[in-house]
Amino acid sequence: MELRHIRYFKAVAEELNFTRAAEKLNIAQPPLSRQIQDLEQDLGTKLFIRNPHKILLTHEGELFLQYANQILDLVNRSAEEVREVKEGLQGTLYIASVEGYGPQFFAETISSFQKKYPHVQYNLWNGNSDDVNARVSKGLCEIAMITAPYNKEGFEVLPVHQEPWVAIFPHDHPLASNADKPLMPEELLPYELLIPSRESRKSEIDRWFSHTGKAPVIRGRIAHMMNAYELSRHGVGVAIYPASISHMIKNNEICIRQIDHPDAFASYALIWLRNHQLSRTAEIFIEHVKHQSLKPSHTGLPG
Repeated sequence: MELRHIRYFKAVAEELNFTRAAEKLNIAQPPLSRQIQDLEQDLGTKLFIRNPHKILLTHEGELFLQYANQILDLVNRSAEEVREVKEGLQGTLYIASVEGYGPQFFAETISSFQKKYPHVQYNLWNGNSDDVNARVSKGLCEIAMITAPYNKEGFEVLPVHQEPWVAIFPHDHPLASNADKPLMPEELLPYELLIPSRESRKSEIDRWFSHTGKAPVIRGRIAHMMNAYELSRHGVGVAIYPASISHMIKNNEICIRQIDHPDAFASYALIWLRNHQLSRTAEIFIEHVKHQSLKPSHTGLPG
């Protein structure tokens, strides 16, 4: 059995017509029929049911088609990887990320990855965790960063960072009087809050207040961190976001205090589809993340 036999079989199995398959392969029909007969003889079984007006796959033919597809896919990937070894890693890496720590992480990681693989290009999309999850599930990107809680069903999950939640507000806000101290959740009860739009965030933040027997007042649920920052800066409410929001602060124009609660931490992870063949570029990028020398995670707080 030769590789061409498998390619010929696949063409006939897809077309279910020897004439069309021969045209697709750019060969004459009689030689194609002989090649299929040789393959059937090698396997010791019929792969097709030949009728006057049409052909059908036998049960054995359907099984062999599954293996033929796997063999040809492996051959094609192997050829691509050999070319990449010779020519250097190429292609486009499709990435999706949440806000917060995501942009910083990918900027730092892509910068170091690019030094090793300068021909790789990048397509980076931003959204909330639910949208990012959906984008990976639909195959619109290969690698993504999300925040906990993680949906592990069907995904590989690689934790990469953790940072505290913080409250931000103008300098003339009453909470600014103790700006150098952590903020207890109950101190937030008199004020209206701006929180992320992801549904699980509301439940998570509510748990910080469970010991008080009271629920926080939510003024708004904001999808994008920049919008929450600007609303808070203009006194619309106290924004509750992961500490990486502090990277938006310019010239000390707003006050920031860390939330003092054991569960008030945001965890970030890379995800990709489980049992799915990633591109060689994506596989090497993940290995790069796993093995690069990362500095200890910092909180993202200024100072």
